[in-house]
Amino acid sequence: MDLSVELIHATVQLEQPLGDGTRTVGTGFLITSAGPDGAPRTVLVTANHVLAKMPGAEARIGYRIANPDGSWSYSPQTLRIRDTGGGKLWTAHPSRDVAAISITAPEPFAKAAIPLSWLAEDDTFKANQVGAGDEMMALGFPRGLAANQAGFPILRAGRVASFPVAPAKVFPTFLLDFSVFPGNSGGPVFMSQAARRRLGASEATEVQFIAGLLTQQVELNSERLEIGIVTHAKFIRETIALIDNPAAPVTQARTEVFAGAKAASAEEAVARD
Repeated sequence: MDLSVELIHATVQLEQPLGDGTRTVGTGFLITSAGPDGAPRTVLVTANHVLAKMPGAEARIGYRIANPDGSWSYSPQTLRIRDTGGGKLWTAHPSRDVAAISITAPEPFAKAAIPLSWLAEDDTFKANQVGAGDEMMALGFPRGLAANQAGFPILRAGRVASFPVAPAKVFPTFLLDFSVFPGNSGGPVFMSQAARRRLGASEATEVQFIAGLLTQQVELNSERLEIGIVTHAKFIRETIALIDNPAAPVTQARTEVFAGAKAASAEEAVARD
């Protein structure tokens, strides 16, 4: 299993035209989990602010269709995110910037959805000796740009730039050293490498898991520092659990302080159609 390829197929662009020739853009990815009846269902995961800053009732989710000749076609479909009264239809984590909504996806995308078990758990970082200097990858649509006309996400990489990175209850987010642009918010951040590249870690350990999702970037005096803020996968698990049980337990994580810098959303700027 190549997690990079699996996640590329499960990652989608989210957008909403604003009626003035512009659109707001974010990233989401699909998770498969059991519903209340035990049957599998498809859940779209993204940053909460991606959906919250879309004022209309309908967004567009960027599906891709495989053609018989081996090519791909970009085929976005409508996704209803608000009810007739303007109320949100998605579930938001009460303390972290994470959102989840059950969707009906085309069959190929339902099959491409990532199993819930691939999300990191509380002990995943410790068990795999993950720390500062380790490389992780992220998928997204910076400024609404796709890797090609078929609408596949752009894959980028960066090093874990903070210490410590766990446990999530104490450190609910961690920093990743890579350039963040509007449109990246909500994209998955993951580790997928057969050999560790950080001194002091095992050299031949197969490590593949979804670490979290990109939610923000770091700014200082209105200057972007090219550092992304990743919210731990633990909070994705909790948000999905809240879909069926609003009383499900959630982690009361502390608020981070970035030593004079601030966290800023990474998607709210609009892109031209």
